[in-house]
Amino acid sequence: MTSKARVARFAVAGGPEVLKLETMDIADPGPGEVQVRQTAIGLNFQEVYQRSGFYPMPLPSGVGNEAAGVVVKSGPGVSGFNPGERVCYAGGGPGAYADLRNVVADRLIKTPDDISDELAAACMLKGMTVEYLLNRCYPVKAGQPVLFYAASGGIGLLAGQWGKHLGARMIGVAGGADKCKLALANGYDVVIDRNKEDIVARVKELTSGAGVPVAFDSVGKSTFETTLNCLSPRGMFVSFGTTTGAPPAVEAGLLQKMGSLYFTRPTLVTYTASRADLEASAAAVFAMLAKGALKVSINARYPLAEAARAHADLEGGRTTGSSILVP
Repeated sequence: MTSKARVARFAVAGGPEVLKLETMDIADPGPGEVQVRQTAIGLNFQEVYQRSGFYPMPLPSGVGNEAAGVVVKSGPGVSGFNPGERVCYAGGGPGAYADLRNVVADRLIKTPDDISDELAAACMLKGMTVEYLLNRCYPVKAGQPVLFYAASGGIGLLAGQWGKHLGARMIGVAGGADKCKLALANGYDVVIDRNKEDIVARVKELTSGAGVPVAFDSVGKSTFETTLNCLSPRGMFVSFGTTTGAPPAVEAGLLQKMGSLYFTRPTLVTYTASRADLEASAAAVFAMLAKGALKVSINARYPLAEAARAHADLEGGRTTGSSILVP
């Protein structure tokens, strides 16, 4: 038996215009799958990488990595997910830009009663990214200065709040007065305006010349040297995004010369590969939301049919906080 679904897909890699809305037949869920009627879909820069070809994928392909909705039916071998139950997910393969989808049950999380579908879709991937970055990739401690790029973006705003909750001294980087102001309202002690200020000079000023023990860089190519120069001896460079392209190859000798530095390129996929890690990370995000330590700003909502416009806005730096697609 099949059902009809509206799905945003692309047949060739390229700009936002390659995203097209199609009506497709969706088969009943197979073994280990759950069919979900989706009510809210998260928008993340990772999807730009998928669509543009930076992350090569077999084509034609769907796109999208997180969503929330309601269980329609479960496939063979699946227990614990009943029709009508609210669920959410982040990861498990591209294809979230759809109003109906079969999802691998092992990636699904039951949405808590006090979390709306829109909130779950807007923050699950971003929230779990912040959780693993600040809790596990580099366990941030109270009193530490922490440098975080794209401080006014969806991940950046959550990182500012999470870092403040941990007691860290959060130093953000953003572009323009409005974005700096937004970041300051979301946990950052100081925000450096990359359009007007010298990032390295300001970091050294703020740390009495020492530099920061950790820098979280989602920008990539254009900030690579800047980030290296912001680190204190034995500091860690956490490269978790490439919005301006991939950073250059890292030479071991350079890390030695600049103070026995560490460099890592982590992914959420690795840090939530096991079911136990996925559940623990999602639970940590929902707990932070429940106690008010984390607040999510959904600053843009796009109809699913306007996924191309959403991508254009995201790439053009015209979004702040979190954005979602609404089927």
